[in-house]
Amino acid sequence: MRVVVVDDEPLVRQGLRLVLERDEELHIVGEGEDGLAAVRLAHQHRPDVVLVDIRMPRLDGIEATRRITADPGLRAVRVVVLTTFADDALLVAAVRAGAVGYLLKSMPPEEIRAAVRAAAGGEVALAPLLVERLVREHAEARVAPSPLLGRLTGRETEVLRAIAAGRSNGEIAAALFLGEGTVKTHVAAILRKLEVRDRTQAAVAAYELGLVRPGGA
Repeated sequence: MRVVVVDDEPLVRQGLRLVLERDEELHIVGEGEDGLAAVRLAHQHRPDVVLVDIRMPRLDGIEATRRITADPGLRAVRVVVLTTFADDALLVAAVRAGAVGYLLKSMPPEEIRAAVRAAAGGEVALAPLLVERLVREHAEARVAPSPLLGRLTGRETEVLRAIAAGRSNGEIAAALFLGEGTVKTHVAAILRKLEVRDRTQAAVAAYELGLVRPGGA
């Protein structure tokens, strides 16, 4: 799994390299110091994951995320934001820009590695608690189920609930007695029908469309 690390602090980049390379399947293919470097390195290396800080000079991580995820040539590149700040506004901005993960630098190294691996594998690298924080005010204001949910089959609705709970494809397959390939097919259909880019945005949509609510079913 190919990873680009972008942070304006050299010591932080060095520390992240040491943390990530403890996993022999994670390979650092590039490092950068700001958002412009993040976009350039994404084009240069086409990595599986760009791990990017939020607050950087010249171009911040939010705008860098937006530019990477908006580029059709970089659709396979997944962006994970790593920051010091557990800030709701930054979390909202990161996910709206297309980030599939929002991690804190204070997290244990093994959790950071696991989240980057999850993102590279197409999973959500975002704790369910943070998803709830992200959509709390929207979900409470929009409690009526949306007609958009009518596009989904019954099974797709079940899969979407599981995505909103932060479950992986393997966990969903086990819970619903399905093959992982079948789950992947359902996930692809959900993304297409809800017109969202990835699993993180699908999880947010499950709350915003009234399918699930923070702290409840």
